[in-house]
Amino acid sequence: MSDNNDFGVFLIGFAVGALTGAAVSLLLAPQTGEETRRLIKEKAIELKDKSAETYEEAKLKAEKAYQEAKVKVEEFADVSKQKVTEIKTKGQVVIDEQREKLAESIRPKKKLSETAE
Repeated sequence: MSDNNDFGVFLIGFAVGALTGAAVSLLLAPQTGEETRRLIKEKAIELKDKSAETYEEAKLKAEKAYQEAKVKVEEFADVSKQKVTEIKTKGQVVIDEQREKLAESIRPKKKLSETAE
């Protein structure tokens, strides 16, 4: 888990460094201020568009993952309900059998002499 976190931090640092380098190169490039402002504006628009695309892609992936998780949870709930019903039915059978045995054991027994008559 730590390796993934370290890699994420590395990627963020790399992106920030790339953006900083691009900005510095634009500011220090041998061109007029008007051209520099135009380039900065174009790059900002490109970055905005890429951000919007990335956001939409991430949103779609998150929605897909949510729907898949929802389906799996529903399937698990259905299986769980079936198992609970099955266990409940088996438990009721055992209870009924034990109740019958208990009733049989406490029922007064007829004496042999009474049954011979």
